Amino acid sequence: MATLLLELAMTRIFSVVFYYHFAFLAISIALFGLGAGGVFSYVIAAQPGTLFQKLGRLSLINAVVPVLSLYFILTRGTELTNTTLVAVYFFSALPFFVAGAIVSLAISETIERVDRVYFFDLLGAAGGCLLLIPLLNNAGGPNTVISVAVLFAAAASVWYNLDGHRAARAASVAIALGLVALVVFNTKHRWIDVRYAKGQELDNEQFVRWNSFSRIAVVKEKSSGQLQIVIDADASTGIFDFDLDKLNENQRENLTLQGPSFPYVMRPGAKTLIIGPGGGWDVARAWTNGSRDITGVEINNIIANTVMQQQFSWVSKDLYRKPGIQIRVEDGRAFVRRSTEKYSVLQATLVDTWASTAAGAFALSENNLYTTDAFYDYLSHLNDDGVLAITRWGFEPPRESVRLLTLAREALAQLGETQPWNHVMVVRESSDLIDGWGARDTVLVSRKPFNDSDIARAEKFIADARLVRVYLPTDGARNAFGQVLRVKDIGAWLEAYPFDVSAVDDNRPFFFYTVQPRDLWAFLTAWNKDSADYKINRAVPMLFSLVGISLLATLIILAMPPLVLGTRLPREKGVLQFLMYFLCIGIGYILIQVALIQKFVLFLGHPTYALTIIVFAMLISSGAGSGVSGRYIGADDSKLVKALGLVAGLVVVLAGAASYVTGALVGLPLPVKMLITVLMIAPAGFMMGMPFPQGLARLELFHKPSVRWAWSLNAASSVLGSAGAIFLAIYIGLRETLLVGGLLYAGASLVVKSTTRIRSQHVA
Repeated sequence: MATLLLELAMTRIFSVVFYYHFAFLAISIALFGLGAGGVFSYVIAAQPGTLFQKLGRLSLINAVVPVLSLYFILTRGTELTNTTLVAVYFFSALPFFVAGAIVSLAISETIERVDRVYFFDLLGAAGGCLLLIPLLNNAGGPNTVISVAVLFAAAASVWYNLDGHRAARAASVAIALGLVALVVFNTKHRWIDVRYAKGQELDNEQFVRWNSFSRIAVVKEKSSGQLQIVIDADASTGIFDFDLDKLNENQRENLTLQGPSFPYVMRPGAKTLIIGPGGGWDVARAWTNGSRDITGVEINNIIANTVMQQQFSWVSKDLYRKPGIQIRVEDGRAFVRRSTEKYSVLQATLVDTWASTAAGAFALSENNLYTTDAFYDYLSHLNDDGVLAITRWGFEPPRESVRLLTLAREALAQLGETQPWNHVMVVRESSDLIDGWGARDTVLVSRKPFNDSDIARAEKFIADARLVRVYLPTDGARNAFGQVLRVKDIGAWLEAYPFDVSAVDDNRPFFFYTVQPRDLWAFLTAWNKDSADYKINRAVPMLFSLVGISLLATLIILAMPPLVLGTRLPREKGVLQFLMYFLCIGIGYILIQVALIQKFVLFLGHPTYALTIIVFAMLISSGAGSGVSGRYIGADDSKLVKALGLVAGLVVVLAGAASYVTGALVGLPLPVKMLITVLMIAPAGFMMGMPFPQGLARLELFHKPSVRWAWSLNAASSVLGSAGAIFLAIYIGLRETLLVGGLLYAGASLVVKSTTRIRSQHVA
């Protein structure tokens, strides 16, 4: 419970203190620490003392180490160098190292009942998954990590009680109570808290609140005095601070003559849906242009309710409580999918936060808002005169805004529209900032072709607002925007374009990654690190760096048995071959889990729900599978082969059925969707819980010294698999990543079959 809770809490801490890409690092760190600790447990086992004494001592150590690791992370005040990154990696791995030793020691001493022990291990992990959301929502990120230390202290008291050591048990309880008091104190006084984030000191924070997927602060800008809502110490949205009933001329121009005002000039008084209204500026623009039926869908409850309707409602003059304005707390895409309403304007302005959920890095860069499937949903929910308005950053040459057009072209084709160039308009503001941050491109996509009066109205707006005319339907193919809409051989055009602006779908939702595969090496080695491009595509070099660090961690884990334990790779016939079994199921399990989390984000309406339900379902069902594996598989290799084959088959079914089922049932209530998700995942999860304990039991009989190698290989493969899952998703897709995971279980079945005769002869 403590270990999984720590792993998931670290994803939030890393996202805030460093960059959202680092959230993925927590998974790799946890798996590395657990694997290394598992190997080191053999050293501890050889030391004098009872088993319960050793477990109590280790648990008590881990009542301190997580807090020290947290302090180390929170005191990194400068931009990360590679050296610092390595230090963060290994220092943060210490509590997982100790936890790995605890779990491995407990399992190795009870190997004859490994199925039951593994069941309770997974049951506790599932409990940690359920604790994550309430702890983050109510106590915040740092206090959640301190709560992990409380759990380890409680575990120490249990071990010492079993050992009959009353004084040590009392000391463990006292430490646990002291840590609880620290959580209470820290909640009020923020003694252990984020002071530096992303290389800068956090100051002028008027308000701070955590939830399961963000740290929200309200910051007063020094220059303007305006209040900004800041997400994970990086992305921000200003709080609307005009009085709509008493607008002066400058304020009215601000609301009617900017790029995001474009859709409301084209469709004044429109029935409006705004995805990600944040601090309320788009809501105010719609209202000022006559809209009186406005729905804002904001994913973050702290922004929508706590900030905008409670503690800082006075700033916006209660904007979100005006008649005709309703704010819904939900994922925007999920809301659209299940909505039966149709709108004249559907708007999303710069909706991305650079903030990771606990699902890992890329959770919001894998953005389900910007895919061909999303655009099909949006356009299907527009009236015939309706427009979709998306505002993204403008660059030269353009990339994000051009990619919006490739999405629109494909979605319009699915709706039977054959002339996409007549459905699109693009305007740009602040063109003098095109080389940095500040130029904004607003793209309008209409459900039906724009007519002559629409074009005339657009031309007048561009002139009045002094915007740049980027593309109107009468402009032809004079630039990249016209070309991408009109070119016949779109594949050849996209291949020749300097950036990757090809259409992305829900299976590969990587909208923000625009580096062409052919330019990857140049990007990694020669790109200007101060450029906006580098920040947007930062996850690409970061992914390769983390894969490199994961490889280093893997080598360390694999080097530990010979270096620490004096154990060399076994040379006995068939042993090395059977160890590949643990490699297959280690990589396969993590590939399947990561891909399923991303697959179910849209269905469940939020990345945190997807993480919680998928991990919980897999842990509970895998634990149940482990609990009965001894009874139903036992020593019969043919049954183990069938179980592995069944895993592969069930994963193939999941890969094929997930998109269809989730799409058809997205309108159901959330509790029902959660139940459906568990029922869909449970059969595969149940079968996936059987191979590991049964593999260990077989290796114990076949070649006992190699059990420690099994721990190493399983942990090392999980470290690589966590990086590999994202790598595969970027380049081949989530569905295909699932299938690769299933294929690895099929590979494990071949290992069992090919070694059955050798192992049976050895046991005999």
